[in-house]
Amino acid sequence: MSLSRIIKQLLLILLLPALALSAEGKEFTVVIDPGHGGKDAGALGRKTNEKTINLAVAKQLRDLLMSDMNDVNVIMTRSNDTFVTLQGRADMANRKHADIFISIHANSVDKKSPMFTSVNGAAVYTLGLQRSETNLSVAMRENAVMKLEPDYSTTYEGFDPSSAESYIAFEMMQHANLDQSIELAEAVQNQLVRTAGRKNNGVRQAPFWVLVRTSMPAILVELDFICNPAMEKFMASEQGQKKLALAIYRGIEKYRKVADKPADSRKERVVADSRPEELPSSGAAQSGSETIAGKKAESKAAAAAADAKDRIVYKIQFLTAGSPLRKGDSRLKGLSPVEYYKDGNMVKYTYGSYCSQAEASKELKKIKKSFPDAFVIKTCNGKRIK
Repeated sequence: MSLSRIIKQLLLILLLPALALSAEGKEFTVVIDPGHGGKDAGALGRKTNEKTINLAVAKQLRDLLMSDMNDVNVIMTRSNDTFVTLQGRADMANRKHADIFISIHANSVDKKSPMFTSVNGAAVYTLGLQRSETNLSVAMRENAVMKLEPDYSTTYEGFDPSSAESYIAFEMMQHANLDQSIELAEAVQNQLVRTAGRKNNGVRQAPFWVLVRTSMPAILVELDFICNPAMEKFMASEQGQKKLALAIYRGIEKYRKVADKPADSRKERVVADSRPEELPSSGAAQSGSETIAGKKAESKAAAAAADAKDRIVYKIQFLTAGSPLRKGDSRLKGLSPVEYYKDGNMVKYTYGSYCSQAEASKELKKIKKSFPDAFVIKTCNGKRIK
């Protein structure tokens, strides 16, 4: 055998591992961010605190990912009781070129609230300034940790986490990964309800700093309310922590299956509601909500649908449910006519059909009075485009 041939064979052997790695593709990097830590305890319960629960669930999630997903690289923003700045958490995810970022938290409300010991339920947040008082107050509470940092005003470029005016600048931001973030959030929220048995408080949008500053699909999970003694007990228990971690794991698993599909196969079918909701009496709507005139919307929707073939049609997605709602369900708050489409095990309700995003966005302002987390989606020939 010639020397040149021997050299070629040796080179081939040396390159095989690299070729195999290339064929398999790069590792899927997950950054898990246990909220708070160190001098920042987060929200307080009667027997424990938020930082402890966050870290315990994060470790359970890390172990699940590392044992059951062979191609996953897991990075923790903290793996013990240490203080990490909000900007430091985002910077870590960006430096590692993470594929997804998951920040884990426990929720709470003001002690003066009559719901302080009874409020419950899980919610998953993506970036956005849906300016409902509830969403903004949660973001303000979580962002307030930056005040524990020396000279935080310089680090965060004059941003004041307790001032509503500081959040106005975020209205102009459009996260490049918003669609994927919503997809991940919906998958995780679904499993928090199904696997961990949490009350469904929905997918929401709010301007959390760690979501603003990360450059990949990113979500913030509020596991449940630590101010509710029963929910605190569940989250502090090993069994509860395992269920919560498994729920997030299954959400990631579902997200990856969808994300790996070709774009065309990810378009979702829009299903018309065969039982359009009729406007109830004004007392059926929640306080402060606006009842929408059904006839005007119906005629606009019909005209748009007739001319919609091969054209982009914009709709307003306003509600997610586990199954189709019955006629007259109070959760629709009198909105009519509505449609829904099925996404996995979830049913997602939409309102209206519009020829332009500007037209849909104008109507969205009205819808948000009743559904603060509503947002505009694109469809074509009856399918959602992501």
